[in-house]
Amino acid sequence: MNTTAEAFDWLRFDGVLFDLDGVITPTADIHEQAWLELFRGYGATSDDYLRYIDGKPRAVGVRSFLQSRGVELPQGHPDDPPGDATIWALGNRKNLLFLSILQRDGVSPYPGSAALVDHLEQIGVPSAIVSSSKNAKLVLERAGLAHRFPVVVDGIVAAAEHLHGKPAPDAFLLGAERLGTRPDRTVVVEDAVSGVAAGRAGDFALVIGVDRGAGHEALGAHGADLVVDDLAELLPAERAR
Repeated sequence: MNTTAEAFDWLRFDGVLFDLDGVITPTADIHEQAWLELFRGYGATSDDYLRYIDGKPRAVGVRSFLQSRGVELPQGHPDDPPGDATIWALGNRKNLLFLSILQRDGVSPYPGSAALVDHLEQIGVPSAIVSSSKNAKLVLERAGLAHRFPVVVDGIVAAAEHLHGKPAPDAFLLGAERLGTRPDRTVVVEDAVSGVAAGRAGDFALVIGVDRGAGHEALGAHGADLVVDDLAELLPAERAR
């Protein structure tokens, strides 16, 4: 699809599915801080975060990173106490680190993203959040956006519905279903390569990549039809000023 940010017409679509961390709020930065702290002893870098962890469910991210270091651990159970003996224990430890940083620093939405959410509401195009995070609703509350997204498909919903994580399209397909739209009439907005791959795998009408560090080329290679640096680029000219 030949798509540009110029004169972008949202009324061509029936709904929009937004990832949260790195798309609506800069919580991807908080997640990265928490992950790098968790794996500090392994010499984890920002490149490791983008390559092995970004956009994936927590336990999948733990396993993916450890495999990159040739480390194997038992899967454990989601209720494992935070620690380092199992995949789930490490994931739960990471979550404590994330919540600590969120509590300390708070979070505000990206201005361009907030403006786009406002615009979509004003023109009557519904939107939803589709996130791998189990903290999505908490982040939305802290950012003052909980009332803007009546449909949230997060890590808690994914576990309850036994959905495969991104890059599988399951969560986005459920998001479209709960929003009352068809995939071929719905836009996916993502910042992670696993997320744009999920949107492409679900045959959505348009997959938009937001480059928060993954890179235009990588997002395009994994399925983004259009890549922007900020969602303000997709506002009408009079709103973008």
